[in-house]
Amino acid sequence: MSLLHPLRAEPTPERPGPGPLPDALLRALEVSIGRRVGGLLAGDYRSTLLGEGTELAQVRPYSAGDDVRHLDWNVTARTGEPHVRVHLAERVLVTWLVLDTSPSMTFGTAERRKADVAEGVAIAVGHISTRRGNRLGFVTFGDEQPRSLPPRQGRLGLVGLLEALRETGPDESSDRVGATSLGEALRRTGSMAKQRAVVIVVSDFRGPLDWRRPLIELAGRHEVVAVEVRDPREQELPNAGVLWLVDPETGRQVRADTRSEKLRARFAAAAADERAQVARTLASAGARHVVLTTSGDWLRSFAVFLRRGRHR
Repeated sequence: MSLLHPLRAEPTPERPGPGPLPDALLRALEVSIGRRVGGLLAGDYRSTLLGEGTELAQVRPYSAGDDVRHLDWNVTARTGEPHVRVHLAERVLVTWLVLDTSPSMTFGTAERRKADVAEGVAIAVGHISTRRGNRLGFVTFGDEQPRSLPPRQGRLGLVGLLEALRETGPDESSDRVGATSLGEALRRTGSMAKQRAVVIVVSDFRGPLDWRRPLIELAGRHEVVAVEVRDPREQELPNAGVLWLVDPETGRQVRADTRSEKLRARFAAAAADERAQVARTLASAGARHVVLTTSGDWLRSFAVFLRRGRHR
């Protein structure tokens, strides 16, 4: 069964997508994702994304009171005398989560909305990035009330913030246009991220490419991970007769006769080209890139992506 299937809202003719998750189910999702993250990322996660938080200082003979778990068995075998590894604590590792809350994120025709996947990724990042005293900062963009929170320990505040965002975020029936862009959010993040950090951008990356230069500047000082969220219907048109298509970012409406095979082919080709351009832009800036969709098990795809980072 899909992770979020029990949490779906029933579709209606006015809103055929799954709709937003109620606040109570968002907290249930936090628990569910926490358990699955622990299973999918068994053991300590030691990629460049999170690190171990310690570095080796020296190897010295064992003395009374030393933790036996720190024994260096190779040195002990060579010398015939117990030796322990002594580590120095590194600086606290900081992760910044840049979350897209623009109107286009409320779109969803599969098992969930893009916003639901983005919230799930935020929760998963919160679980992973706040362990061992590490800290998580938060930046949102795309709606009329962009938020910024300085890095702090603990993930419980993240769930509270997500609840607040769903109360004040863009209404699916609203024609308001977000006041902040991804480019502005990246510049804001760069100005606040004083020490080297991991910056995880969760967005559908739709709209103008005003974020290319800020992303290059940010990636020059931090590790950047781009999590792109897609819905299947954004890449192809169904054969559903005459439709009025609405851009949720601008409110622009276009009449399309989807019975035309030529139109559907042109739409699919243009959508693929546009997504390929986004991928090239992210790669040229030095960002790691993963695509998650509103259908299927997005959490497993995200976990596989994170695991690959171990061997980079």
